[in-house]
Amino acid sequence: MPCTSKPSQASSRLLILLLLLAATFTLNTQPLVLQGANVVDGKSDQPINNVTVIIEDGKISKIIKDGEGIPRGGKVIDLNGKYIMPGLIDAHVHIRSFAAAETALRSGVTTVRSMGVAHFTDVGMRELARQGTLQTPEFLAAGYHVRPTPDDGFFLNFPELSHLMKDGIKGEAAIRKMAEALISRKVDWIKTNATARAGLPQTDPREPYYTEEELKILVQVGAEYGIPVAAHAHGDEGGRAAVLAGVKSIEHGTYLSEETLKLMLERGTYLVPTIAIVNDLVEPGGDYDQPLLEVRGRHMLPRIRETASKAYKMGVKIIASTDTGYNPNSVMRLGLELEELVGIGMSNAEAIAAATSAAAEFLEIDNHTGQIAEGMDADLLILERNPLQHIKAIHDPLMVVNNGKIVVNRVEWTKE
Repeated sequence: MPCTSKPSQASSRLLILLLLLAATFTLNTQPLVLQGANVVDGKSDQPINNVTVIIEDGKISKIIKDGEGIPRGGKVIDLNGKYIMPGLIDAHVHIRSFAAAETALRSGVTTVRSMGVAHFTDVGMRELARQGTLQTPEFLAAGYHVRPTPDDGFFLNFPELSHLMKDGIKGEAAIRKMAEALISRKVDWIKTNATARAGLPQTDPREPYYTEEELKILVQVGAEYGIPVAAHAHGDEGGRAAVLAGVKSIEHGTYLSEETLKLMLERGTYLVPTIAIVNDLVEPGGDYDQPLLEVRGRHMLPRIRETASKAYKMGVKIIASTDTGYNPNSVMRLGLELEELVGIGMSNAEAIAAATSAAAEFLEIDNHTGQIAEGMDADLLILERNPLQHIKAIHDPLMVVNNGKIVVNRVEWTKE
């Protein structure tokens, strides 16, 4: 006899689940077609006008002239002459929460290099982003700062290294132990403090923390595992020691001498000046809001601008960053740093490259991000105005696309 029994409840649920999965797969593979665009590719000083950018499976699959064939079934958005540029790369952040990561992303930052957080939050963010579990920028992680007195969390994560608490992270054995501990958690970068901080009223940012010999140990350990070292350094003595030791980048560099800048040029050491955050020392509110720091900021701001300008004119490679955590009280955004880079003499195109293609080369991720080109990750911004002419346009992205997914979309509200 033919079977006339109804499907079981479990079978029905399975069928519904399979249909939902099929629908989700279809939605996720739907091409995104951005037509009527002018492309600022992150490398050239001129836009590519009147093109259509096709995004499939999180990648830029084609860039074609408007009017050429587009794939069927795609989601078509007419940009009406608006500008597409690569998603921004913030090369120095301190993001500590999901909310902060989302704030960075919604501002147009699609890649970040974390330069110090507790409990390897940045490593966790990186892995969640890679899995697609969390919609955040792409993370490059450094974990804890290597400095004479590490954050308390380091010893909470590595209680087996508690014997280093008494004398601090000084000397070859201790520096090697801390570096190897960080590497065991699969960091992408090692961050060290070659000098004291500027954002604490009780410290003097010129004070050197490590000798050239000590910093060489750190660089050597990193090299053994293929991991570069970034050195926070405001003062010249600590900065010069870090350059001679072989670090890949100097963060800040406020008081670097011309001799040290020449050494950086000779050795290919990058400068990540974080100029705009020094404004935050001077202005009320934001990440820093203390009278003593305001006094410090008044003399640091003109000095860091002068140093960065000298470095640029000498040919030292400069990379853009904010040095912020994108916290609720933060008013710092990467567009402010690009304004500062233009202020020290860079063209708009050079400043944009410092936050896109040049930053990607520096971080060695230029094989998949940092420019608008076929085959690259679909990390991009849509702007109302041409940023090659109006650098402030970067403050107001009308659309943010991260790995092919639309995160922010206000384009339809701005149709002419």
